[in-house]
Amino acid sequence: MKLYAELPVRRTTQAVSDLVAVLLTVLAVWLGLTVHDEVLRLQAPGTGLVDAGSSLARTFDSAADHADDVPLVGGALAGALHSGSAAGTKLADAGQWQIDAVGQLAFWLAAALISVPVLFLLVTWLPLRWRFARRATAGVRLRALGDEGRDLLALRALTGQGLPRLAAAGDVTSGWRDRDPEVLARLAGWELARLGLRG
Repeated sequence: MKLYAELPVRRTTQAVSDLVAVLLTVLAVWLGLTVHDEVLRLQAPGTGLVDAGSSLARTFDSAADHADDVPLVGGALAGALHSGSAAGTKLADAGQWQIDAVGQLAFWLAAALISVPVLFLLVTWLPLRWRFARRATAGVRLRALGDEGRDLLALRALTGQGLPRLAAAGDVTSGWRDRDPEVLARLAGWELARLGLRG
């Protein structure tokens, strides 16, 4: 598999684009993880609510247990204190909900910040690199075939080169039909150059 062009300018352009793709991926992952960690800091108030609610519930439960021992009004007092314990539990539940919501927000923000640039690269950069690798590999195989490969490359040049270039080159079609080695070599060289390969 031919991953990089043989012509220096095109090979340099490909190497730079690959480096930019890697840097963009690394930057996206770093940014996503940084945002994730920063958003998770918003869980602190929720953690405080959970701690306060749990402490409040324990305090009311302990007081209710002791109030049971009070003669005559102990049962009613314990019931009132247990309702205070329920309020503490609700407070802790609200804190836990905030912790969970912030955790989900942090996850989805990080996922979006990482996946959007990576998907962009998968849709734009990767198909271009894959197409080049396939074409260049085929070009290398045709070049290795000798005369038969040269003929196919020349034919491809006739069908794929721009009309102004073909018109400026003179009567290349007659040379191709007559199998003129010079014309075939020139046409094959054009096609190989278009693929980023040496003639």
